This record gives sequence, structure tokens and C-alpha cells, in this order.
Amino acid sequence: MSASSFRTGLLLCLLLVSGCSQSPELVRHRQFFALGTLIDITMYDIDGAAAEQAGLELEQLFMRMHADWHAWQPGILQETNRRLATLEDFPADPALLPLLDEANRLSRLSDELFNPVIGKLIALWGFHSDERPDGPPPDNNRILELVAQQPSVTDVTLHDGHLRNGNPAVRYDLGGVAKGYAIDRGIERLRARGIDHAIINAGGDLRAIGRHGERPWHIGIRDPRGPGVLAAIELGDDESIFTSGDYERFFDHDNQRYHHIIDPRNGYPADSATSVTVIHTDAATADAAATALFVAGPELWQTVARRMGIRYVLLIDRNGTIHMNPAMQQRVRFDTEPAAISLGEPL
Repeated sequence: MSASSFRTGLLLCLLLVSGCSQSPELVRHRQFFALGTLIDITMYDIDGAAAEQAGLELEQLFMRMHADWHAWQPGILQETNRRLATLEDFPADPALLPLLDEANRLSRLSDELFNPVIGKLIALWGFHSDERPDGPPPDNNRILELVAQQPSVTDVTLHDGHLRNGNPAVRYDLGGVAKGYAIDRGIERLRARGIDHAIINAGGDLRAIGRHGERPWHIGIRDPRGPGVLAAIELGDDESIFTSGDYERFFDHDNQRYHHIIDPRNGYPADSATSVTVIHTDAATADAAATALFVAGPELWQTVARRMGIRYVLLIDRNGTIHMNPAMQQRVRFDTEPAAISLGEPL
């Protein structure tokens, strides 16, 4: 997705977040580009100097994480993948290890529908590039060859600060969890500075703490097949909301859309959903769960949500039917009443 597209999605959220009635001096923003998207930090009820210092600290933090975790540019992750490919024991980089641990944990919880070690498959599809791929899709035999090798987080072991990999097909791509993990670290930094009312928004995926004056934060959910907002949700104190959609990074070929959310079971883009939105206190969990539930689709989303501890889910399938659990139904407010809703069991 282009930077302008990210900004469009972000502005839709900020229109709902900021409102028009608040005094402008109470709301502070800092924006910068990192982790492949526009990062917007909104801080409420804070003076300008404190906001400037906090914003600068977070910008430096996010830029450092961007450099360390990039999947296809030189950095710590690329070097870690190179050394994992040797199948030899090596010391783990402390700047990356906590994120790898969290990615592995969330992968296991999702029954590996969120799989952070299928980087070779993602690269094969052309999504390891700053440019949008233009097709055609890769050769089926090459896809099947990588799938047959079954790269798994269980292939990677950690002992006394050292990593070892037992499967040459393993290559980390942390795109399904890095934004959430980075947002969690950013919220920690804000709270350490005594900032209790804020949002860190990464291209429409965000975590909100506190309130917006007398009002809670209100967030928009993008319509995956339209230009506007599908619904609005009121967030409580300290909640994260993340969406995975087939409109984020994709190419069209022969009238078929191929997007970046790859089903690790068959090596092809997951094709039973167009969008999944989840709410959780932890942004990294919400990030990985949105990917896992997108792959799970309308048949398995409830099972995977329970495994991952997700209580609020909204999934839109390829036919436009909206699947929700009752708790999410109580929270979401649709701009236009959906044509079809499938209400699942309580989570």
C-alpha cells in the first residue's frame, strides 16, 4: 500500500478520535513514517514541551525498531535469518530476542495460522519489496516445495541466549506482529513519562490508553470494499484494535486479487475473508490474532480466537457477510445496517 493510502485510512480514524469540539491546545500530535506505515501519536491533556519530548523519544524508538526488524533490508533480522539458515548455534541479538519470543508464543497459540517463519513464501510472492508487486503469481511447484518443508516456530530453539534452527525453510518475517509489539513498547514509554491519555496509531491499527477528555476514544473500522468507514467502536481504557484486510498489500492478475496474508497450510493468500478486526488489551496479541483469524476464516475463527484469548472479533467474509461474537455485537455501531450478519457463540 502506498503512503497516501495509509494516510487515508489513518485520517478516517482520527476524524473519529479527535472530534471537533475539543480545545486544540489539549491534543498534541506527532507523525512520522516507520514500520512501513504512518505512525500518529496523539496525546491528550499535556503541555507542548512534554509532548515534544515524548514524541521525539517515540520517533527515535520506532525508527530504531524499523531498522532492526526489517524483513528485507540490512539489519539485525536479516542477519539473524542468515545465521538461522546455517543450522548452527549462534548468540541471539538482545534487540531482537524478546520480539522473536513473543512471535513464537503467539504462533503456537494460533495453531500456527499466524506463522512468522514463512518469510521465504512471502518473498516468493513478491511482498519483500517497497514496491507493490504486479504479478503473475509464482509457480505452483515452487509454492508447494516450500509448503512441504513445513517451516515452524518449533524448528527454532533458544538455550542460554543462543538460537538454533533445524529447518532450512525457516525465515522470519515479523510483519504480522511487529507493529503491535512496537506500539506496546511505545505505550510503556509514554506511561513512564506520566502520560496516561494517548493513542499510538500505526496506519489505522492502534492502542489507546485513558480517555479523550470527558469522552472515550472512538475508532472507525474501514470498509474493505468501499472508501469510507464501515462501523465505529468505543474503546475502553487501555485497549488495542487491529484489522487485517486483503486491501493492504496486493496485486491483481487475471481479475483475481493476490494479497500478502499467506495461508501457511497451502502457501496461497487466504481467500475466505476480506477483513478481520479484533480488540485486545495487548497490541502484539491483537496484531497476530487479526492475521491468524483472517487465515482461519468464517469456519475456524471462533476456535482460534478462544485459543488466543480474544474476546471481540468482527470478520467479513468474501461474500460480505459479517461474522461477530455477541460481545463485539454489543460494542460496534454500523454506519449502515449490514445486509447479512452471522452471530457466533460467546468467546
